[in-house]
Amino acid sequence: MTSPGQHLRQLIAESIIQVPGAPTALFARLIERCGYEAMYLSGAALSAGILALPDISLFTLTELVQQTTYLTRACALPLIVDADTGFGDALQVERTVIELEAAGAAAIQLEDQQSPKRCGHLAGKSLIEADAMCAKLRAAAAARADQDLVIIARTDARGVTDIDDAIERAKRYLAAGADWIFPEALQSMDEFEQFARAIDAPLLANMTEFGKSPLLTLDELAELGYSAVLYPVTLLRIAMKAGEAALNLIATEGTQADLLDLMQTRDELYDLIEYKAFEDRDHSYANNK
Repeated sequence: MTSPGQHLRQLIAESIIQVPGAPTALFARLIERCGYEAMYLSGAALSAGILALPDISLFTLTELVQQTTYLTRACALPLIVDADTGFGDALQVERTVIELEAAGAAAIQLEDQQSPKRCGHLAGKSLIEADAMCAKLRAAAAARADQDLVIIARTDARGVTDIDDAIERAKRYLAAGADWIFPEALQSMDEFEQFARAIDAPLLANMTEFGKSPLLTLDELAELGYSAVLYPVTLLRIAMKAGEAALNLIATEGTQADLLDLMQTRDELYDLIEYKAFEDRDHSYANNK
């Protein structure tokens, strides 16, 4: 059988892929149903969407593993997991990789911020030494049972020092065992191009909204040489804004009647969660005498 990591590697060997963030298992099903080939578990979306907390290293490894399991059980798409700073130093990263791989992750992303980390598009970040990040990456690569599990090194250096430092760190991270590189918070198309010219490895582009990076198109990023495009919090933001509008309308009008055309119907929901298959199995167990 093809492992999740093998599946993900095969996808980017064929073409650039779009990777939406899945805030919940139901959204994971929807991402799959809409024809996407991979999905992403964002630390920011887990912090905000599940726990209503800021993205400053407040959730635990246990909570991240549980959410990973929910997503990988809900659909067959390979999942890239944002493991933030790895929950500690090299030995803690070992356990992080072991647990997330067992939960079905296809790729595990580690970043070079000091803990407590910050959103990659906000000020106030600080970096660990490149040597310390390399130690984490060596530990991550050694801990995986499947050598096709993808280890992604994210560098936040562009927002702290400069793009030259980000490029040099990326080169060191690849030598230490990273498979892919994620340059966070690049600030122009020229910077995306400069980074891609300098780094000979699969690259992730983060197209998060309201951040430092321009929202480049899939075709533009493919032309620059990127392998995957992340939309980490897009669905959560859309759902929250729609929910806010619905709540305001219900409060004003006293009914949700005018919202019905905007809703997923009961039949559509039941189709997505395969309700009939559960009923059919239940009946077969009861009638198999």
